[in-house]
Amino acid sequence: MPSDHKPRICILASAESSPAVLYGMYDVLSSVGVTFPDMVTGVPGEEILDVKIVAASSEPFRCFGNVVVEPHAGIDDITTTDAVIVCDMYTPINTPPQGTYPQQVEWLRRMHDKQSILTSVCSGSAVLAETGLLDGLDVSGHWAYRHMFRKNYPKVNWCEDSVLGLSGLKDRIITAGGVTAWQGLALFLIEHFCGRQHAINTAKVHLLAGHTNGQLPYSTMTKNELHNDAIIKDCQAWIALNFNLPHPVDKMIEHSGLQSRTFARRFKAATGYVPLDYVQELRVDSAKTMLESAVIGIDEISSNVGYEDTASFRRLFKRKTGLTPMGYRKKFAGIIGHPAHSANDKLPQ
Repeated sequence: MPSDHKPRICILASAESSPAVLYGMYDVLSSVGVTFPDMVTGVPGEEILDVKIVAASSEPFRCFGNVVVEPHAGIDDITTTDAVIVCDMYTPINTPPQGTYPQQVEWLRRMHDKQSILTSVCSGSAVLAETGLLDGLDVSGHWAYRHMFRKNYPKVNWCEDSVLGLSGLKDRIITAGGVTAWQGLALFLIEHFCGRQHAINTAKVHLLAGHTNGQLPYSTMTKNELHNDAIIKDCQAWIALNFNLPHPVDKMIEHSGLQSRTFARRFKAATGYVPLDYVQELRVDSAKTMLESAVIGIDEISSNVGYEDTASFRRLFKRKTGLTPMGYRKKFAGIIGHPAHSANDKLPQ
């Protein structure tokens, strides 16, 4: 690659960004071409990418955790760039960032008009959605924002299981899922601008690995109890204690005192779920907890959450999580306690 042309990648940050994404992404991208040679020969290589942290202005600010950010430039100082990464920019799960980042949104549109690749991480996809450039595309983002996206950005095809949304490649748009999905995005950009071997070498240096099972295994039900429908809120509290009963939706309707159609309409408007999906999510979430923490059989878990037909439970669990119950148990056993260690391998008290 000619040394006089380094692809420029601008990382767009704000006070709502997490330092883990911002500085993790900056560290990995800045290391391309430099660190791997140093690790294997003792001699650092040449920096290949021109990586800039940018914000609404070049003035220092503090992001999440009160961590100082000193941007290399304000966005109005950047007239061209090869790619932009919109960091996570936290917003409550029921509050879209509409009107929150007008300067950044306009700058993103300008960069896209100038052929920049636009990418996002986690809640940054909501900021990118404000540009209108995600309309009609399959989009990734943190699973917690699924209902907010479907309600506020109906032209966007929200893909709950996707870790790295590449369907917008022809439109120069890439979206990444939850917070650590930035790692897959970083490797993709490194391969795109620097070649496959640099991506592999960078993965080796930083021990980066893909989310091969997608986002569904990590997804947890968002109950959305911040609405003003008192009857539906009462029903949510009731079903949380009774979801394992036979015919739970019928019993919840009976508890509400509403007509079936009225209940279904109000429940969907308040929670974002149709009643049956809500109950299924409660059951699967309860099963996840048992699989994570209790050494009991799958048949017993199935019965505990309301399914006497274990085969039906297994099918539902696989559809909701992307894994079989046993596959889920093994995955999270490996996260919580490394499977190579025994139960006796504990730190001293």
